[in-house]
Amino acid sequence: MSDLPILIAGGGIGGLAAACGLARKGRRSIVVEQAAKLGEIGAGIQIGPNAFHCFDYLGVGDEAREKAVYIDALRLMDAQTAEDITSIPLDQPFRDVFGNPYAVVHRADLHGVLLKYCEDSPLVDIRTSHVVEGYEQDGSSVTLKVKDRDPIRGALLIGAEGLRSPIRQQMVGDGEPRISGHTTYRSVIPTEQMPEDLRWNAATLWAGPKCHIVHYPLKGWKVFNLVVTYHRDVQEAISGRPVSKEEVAQGFEHIHPKARQIIEHGSDWKLWVLCDREPISNWVDGRVALLGDAAHPMLQYFAQGACMAMEDAVALSHCLEHHGEDIANALQIYQEMRKVRTARVQMNSRLIGEYIYHPDDAKAAVRNHVMRGMSPQDWYRQLSWIYGSTGLDDSGVRAAAE
Repeated sequence: MSDLPILIAGGGIGGLAAACGLARKGRRSIVVEQAAKLGEIGAGIQIGPNAFHCFDYLGVGDEAREKAVYIDALRLMDAQTAEDITSIPLDQPFRDVFGNPYAVVHRADLHGVLLKYCEDSPLVDIRTSHVVEGYEQDGSSVTLKVKDRDPIRGALLIGAEGLRSPIRQQMVGDGEPRISGHTTYRSVIPTEQMPEDLRWNAATLWAGPKCHIVHYPLKGWKVFNLVVTYHRDVQEAISGRPVSKEEVAQGFEHIHPKARQIIEHGSDWKLWVLCDREPISNWVDGRVALLGDAAHPMLQYFAQGACMAMEDAVALSHCLEHHGEDIANALQIYQEMRKVRTARVQMNSRLIGEYIYHPDDAKAAVRNHVMRGMSPQDWYRQLSWIYGSTGLDDSGVRAAAE
């Protein structure tokens, strides 16, 4: 491989994970980020066993485990009746099957773990206040164009700048993302403000017609993460706008008071309108490849967005290690390894939103009937394709991490 550095556009979870993976393989990278200071907005995220496989491969497994809260179950409730639908235990049998736990973590804490690894590594150069405008390439290198700055030359370029990636737009040109119309409100509150009878050590989903509520503990049980979603058919992409409690509560009159009270206890609510894109099969242009949300943005319903970005980083590092003598070929192999799996998660995220999170009437009755009849072993079989891998052969990933 060329002695030129690998260029990574985007300093979020995906971009930093890629830099970690490359550094573990002895590869230099330059990470450029448009923000003046690196950090993550948002609140909690759920991380399945496949994410922990990635942490180990990337060299931050112990640090990530220290930040996580290990919940006992994934709990699904009927938001209209306040009755249990099902609960997936996350105890030792779950860990034995998948080789790692399921946990929740604050997004900023996870980002901080990856950032510290990169800042401590002499192989990672992080440059903030760099606004990406596009790229040019020839047969031996790629040049990243940056607004009001000198261009940066590298051996290859990874576009990891998220949903509205300029690298993707130059490569794919598919315009604005698909607006789902699903409006999500997020809040983080001190644990003592959470209703005592709902302080469950679980990632809890209250599923109702066109709406749902999620809550779980974070930061060593110091706070609770609250997520409230309603299908309001909004056609404008909004990100992080402050809203009133009254706006959040609109449309939840049909929800059981036990679930609805969560809205009353939330504070400083912020609004996002969920977006994704159609799956695509081409993420690579010569020496340029996409990663994470730039390649396969997805709705939140499978809780796999950050996990898929880290899997991309693992696969990319693996391909460059084993096929790096021909960069264009290595990137094509990376794309082939990832495109079906990530498209499957994108598509399933939409289906889960429709048939598990938001159904009404007969569809909800079918959901309840089917899911109440499933044993833990049934759930393990259903989830094995997603939790049992990092996108590489599982045994190979674990061997490389040891």
